[in-house]
Amino acid sequence: MHELPMAKAINEGLRTAMVENNKVMVMGEDIAQLGGVFRVTEGLQEQFGPNRVVDTPLAESGIVGTAIGLAMRGYRPVCEIQFDGFVYPAFDQIVTQLAKQTARHEGTQSFPVVIRIPYGGHIGAVEHHQESPEAYFAHTAGLRVISPASPNDAFWMIQQAIASEDPVIFLEPKSRYWHKAPVDDATPAPVMTQAAVVREGSDVTLVGHGAMVSMLLQAADVAQSEGVSAEVVDLRSLSPVDYRTIEESVTKTQRLVIAQEAPSQASLGSEIAATMTERAFYLMEAPVLRVSGFNTPFPPARLESHYLPDVDRILDAVDRSMAY
Repeated sequence: MHELPMAKAINEGLRTAMVENNKVMVMGEDIAQLGGVFRVTEGLQEQFGPNRVVDTPLAESGIVGTAIGLAMRGYRPVCEIQFDGFVYPAFDQIVTQLAKQTARHEGTQSFPVVIRIPYGGHIGAVEHHQESPEAYFAHTAGLRVISPASPNDAFWMIQQAIASEDPVIFLEPKSRYWHKAPVDDATPAPVMTQAAVVREGSDVTLVGHGAMVSMLLQAADVAQSEGVSAEVVDLRSLSPVDYRTIEESVTKTQRLVIAQEAPSQASLGSEIAATMTERAFYLMEAPVLRVSGFNTPFPPARLESHYLPDVDRILDAVDRSMAY
């Protein structure tokens, strides 16, 4: 076990998968010699060569389209989309081709493509560099959508995504790239579709994913000092959602607060709130509450602290839930 930042943990996960399977290849804009804008793929081309670590043209649709063809020929391509807002030129390829191909082939052909997308705010970047597009992909049947919140999960989940026979959208919370935490490279993390209780509590369940998990843990610390015991659930998988783990937690706490960076309108948080209301309405002492980004385009960097959920907004929702 050793400490790594998330960016390095993903790098090590990619390296491990490429050593174990020579059909795994990495492709994207500036990912070879430069190592990507976040240096996640740094050093991979030197080890595996230019045929397995490929710099592509600036054409996201072409990257994903090429990956689909490679998957049909037995390869396991891992595509990097440089920033979250740059994925949209490839949206047609992802949702109308990649997500549908296995069903079109009646299960006889698998498409093991991983699409890595750095996403989310908290880095003071410009427009199209801090968005949270997870709902678009979670809505699309045929895609798995996952997001690690810790370096250990990032190390293992990228390998699980590459091993999957289904296409996987791998959302990387870029604001967590440089935060170090222990990585146990000998003990596999739970399967990527399973949520995790990362803090036990008894009064209210806090649910989130990616960078929001760290924010929820901070809020839980403050709530504890005020006499409220908060349980924190890291979703890990956004499609499918592990509702069993959430329901087990809500059965215990009888309250649920969901936090996300994305706007609330037609969002993952909305879906979880609706599903948990259906499943656990008579167990809960308060309505399901959501804390989210606002229903506006992502603002200029100087305003992101007003847009993104923070500890105070989460604690406000906790207080409102406890007041019922």
